[in-house]
Formats: sequence, structure tokens, C-alpha cells
Amino acid sequence: MLKKHMFNRYPVPHLPIIGETFCGVLPETLRHRVEEDIKRSRFITTLGRAPDRAAARRFIEAVRREFPDATHNCWAYATGRPGDTADIGQSDDGEPHGTAGRPMLDQILRGGVGELVAVTTRYFGGIKLGTGGLTRAYRGGVSLDLEGLPVIEKTVPARLTVCVGYERVNRLYRLLPEFQAAAVREDFGENAVFELELPADRLDACREALTQATDGGAIFIE
Repeated sequence: MLKKHMFNRYPVPHLPIIGETFCGVLPETLRHRVEEDIKRSRFITTLGRAPDRAAARRFIEAVRREFPDATHNCWAYATGRPGDTADIGQSDDGEPHGTAGRPMLDQILRGGVGELVAVTTRYFGGIKLGTGGLTRAYRGGVSLDLEGLPVIEKTVPARLTVCVGYERVNRLYRLLPEFQAAAVREDFGENAVFELELPADRLDACREALTQATDGGAIFIE
């Protein structure tokens, strides 16, 4: 049996991912930013790429370090495909409950871009906006920033899990480059089990080639 994940393409921010050792102020190459003045309050919305929760947290902390004297640094992220809620997070950072992080997250989920983190920095200008005004300001900042965000298309590869005898492992390795396949997991127990990633349009041909190269000995795991 064949194990494969749906082949997907979706837009993600055309920005580098902050590494674990990053400790400086965010340069323009790592973020996309817009700024608005609303009733004397300054709102600075910063977007970045976050393929996982750790990357989102690093980005949030970097923006906080950049604006340590801000009244609020509210944030939200969704690390999966556009609209995917499997790994999300948000914070009002002291604003009234539900007026900042949640509107930002809602806009991220509706924005059509995956792997996205947003931080909206506010410097209070002395005039209260009310709950409705705050909600519009935080949601609107993310919406405005998304309008000019550069994106690239990310391809999610298909996966194939196959079990072969040890005498056929070298044959499997020799086939991988032909199908642009990479072994993302290897388990050497009673037999050798490989989890492969490859383009979806190469999946069926790769399975057939593995079957022939192993004289029918390859077992495909669902």
C-alpha cells in the first residue's frame, strides 16, 4: 500500500526565517512592516515567516526587543497552510480581552498566506479608541500589511513509506536522485524502512521503479 500526503502549493511570505542564534534588531530583509497613526496612537504592524511555533516566538521576541518602550506588542501567528488552525497563537498583551490578538489572528487566517506571524506595536497617544476601535485598528494593520507582502509559492512534497530487505537498500539509494526523492526518516530494524519525500508527479513512477529494483520485495506502508 502507498502512503502519500496531498500535494499542495500555497503562498508563504517571501522572507527568510529567523534563526535560533538571532539576537539583533530585525532588518528589512527579515520582515515586512506598515505604520499608521490612529487618533494619536502609533500602530506598527510587522509581518514575518513562521513555519513553526519556535520561529514565530523568535520573531515576536525580536520585535519586542526592537520596541521595548512600546505600550503594547500584540501578536498572532498561524504556522500551517492558509486558514489552517492546527498551530495558532495570539496575545492581547494588556489590551482589553479580545480586541487585539484575536482580530489579528482572524485576519491572518483569512489572508490567504500560510506560515505567517504578525506583531502590532502600539504607542498610546492619549485618546482611548474603545473596544470597537481597537479591534478595527489591530485587524486593519494586519490587513494593510498583507496587501504589500511579497510571497512565494511553497510546494508540499508527497511522502512514500517503503520497507525493503537489507540486501536491497543500496538499490533504493541509487534510485532516489532519479525521482528527486529524499529519505526524511530511516529505521533499521528487522528490515529497513524509509520515509521518502518527493514531487507528487514522480510518486507512481518511483513506486514502480522500487518494485522492479527490489524484484517485487518492496512493501509500501499505508
